[in-house]
Amino acid sequence: MADNYRIVMEVSEENEPENELKDECFLLKFVQHKKICIQCHDNPDADALASGFALYKFYESKGIDVNFIYSGPNKITKPNLLLMIRALEIPVQYVTELPDCDLLFLTDCQYGSGNVTYFEAPEVATIDHHQCGMMQNENFWIKSNLGSCATAVWALMNNLGYPFREDLNLSTALYYGLYMDTNHFEEIFHPLDKDMRDYLQTKEQLLFQLENTNLSMAELEIASKALISKIYNEEYRFAVIPAETCDPNILGIISDFVIQVEEVNSCIAFNPNSGGYKISVRSCDKEMKANEMAEYICNGIGNGGGHLTKAGGFIAMKPLQEAYKGKKIEEVLVERMVDYHKAYDVIYAKDYNADLSAMERYQKKKIIVGVVMASEFLKEGTPVMVRTLEGDVDLIVENDLYFMVGIEGEVYPIRKEKFDRSYQLVEGEPDIVMEYTPNVRNHIDGEVYQLMNYMKTCVATGTTKIYAKRLDHNVKVFTAWDEDKYYRGVVGDYLVVREDDLHDIYVVRSDIFDKTYEKIS
Repeated sequence: MADNYRIVMEVSEENEPENELKDECFLLKFVQHKKICIQCHDNPDADALASGFALYKFYESKGIDVNFIYSGPNKITKPNLLLMIRALEIPVQYVTELPDCDLLFLTDCQYGSGNVTYFEAPEVATIDHHQCGMMQNENFWIKSNLGSCATAVWALMNNLGYPFREDLNLSTALYYGLYMDTNHFEEIFHPLDKDMRDYLQTKEQLLFQLENTNLSMAELEIASKALISKIYNEEYRFAVIPAETCDPNILGIISDFVIQVEEVNSCIAFNPNSGGYKISVRSCDKEMKANEMAEYICNGIGNGGGHLTKAGGFIAMKPLQEAYKGKKIEEVLVERMVDYHKAYDVIYAKDYNADLSAMERYQKKKIIVGVVMASEFLKEGTPVMVRTLEGDVDLIVENDLYFMVGIEGEVYPIRKEKFDRSYQLVEGEPDIVMEYTPNVRNHIDGEVYQLMNYMKTCVATGTTKIYAKRLDHNVKVFTAWDEDKYYRGVVGDYLVVREDDLHDIYVVRSDIFDKTYEKIS
């Protein structure tokens, strides 16, 4: 937890974290209402309670009469949730009828869906992070790429200047909501989730209590049954573990245990969930990223993501049944795991001898992009993390370390010597459009720097040429400057080799390649 998290900007050091969500006025659309009722889904989890609590506090701060409710056949009984409600003073109420209101505001669910009790209401609004349902209009704000609904509400409120640092109860609730919905932060893959996690100050002792009230004796029995029921693939050294319906975090406990087995390089635990199946993925093989594996397994039938070694996802029942009629979920998972292991060729750049005869020569177009000199705002030897939409990269600052910022906000390191050979500084605005503004975090003192505030503009000189070919199969490339993490290329992307350094090999996404490179006649 980052008690000293702050954004260092040119105009002020007191600014709060920025992000690229453009709909910060969404919450203000409803401040004219006199009575608002916040409803989360039946059988609420920590994320539903946290996001509903945040909306309650926001509209209460605007002088509006607010209620926070849930319904359904069961009241909350899980000990961690009861502790969360009591300790953080969350004013949630169990109801069987909708309290008087002129706006019903749903959070972490969608109006008319099967996991939330339907109430007739004069007007309805929704904030959610699940896949979009059938009912949508201008009152629906759904960000399904976020790890928690708590993040979505935090991002909106943060952009409106809500004083989270003065509200430890709410900050702790939001933090815990994300923590639980991303399997203890193991399935975070959007930078906004990471920003909220790093920014919020919390009640650490209470979090410790909450983290250790999650497993009941019944859930311990579920975990033991799942381990006995495992399916093991000896050829590719992976396990698939079926579990009964339970809290999704139990899956993380199961997969964490299985990945410790010597014969297992990767594993996937799963259980039935509302509308489909929740999965938890683990990998201890550097040639297989858990987040990529989760994405591959869920492709077309759900969504998945996470970290290099720990990830998760959700498989929706309807597309699963349409794609695999008559097959059991465990059969589908085994089939997709085998397909994933067969799907990629692995390239280690330092040892790879590219067949240049099968490649064509290109040079960069004179497109204005960005460059940031790390030493201008960071001391040599400082350990930093570069956060981009594509993920986090850990580096040590050296005097010749530069950060290139591409046309879609992609960031990659480059040495001064190579920059000087390939680019020249120019005046003008860069041709950059980005969903999320990349930043650099100082690991020593926690300060965070927005790269855009230190960015200069440059264009390629055209003196550096590359060899490239369009991929007709998937690859994983371990670059010469990072032998522990690979970069994925899929069919249609380009494999690139620098002409002046045949072991400088990398992958460029097809749409970016077409915009930034031109063939040499």
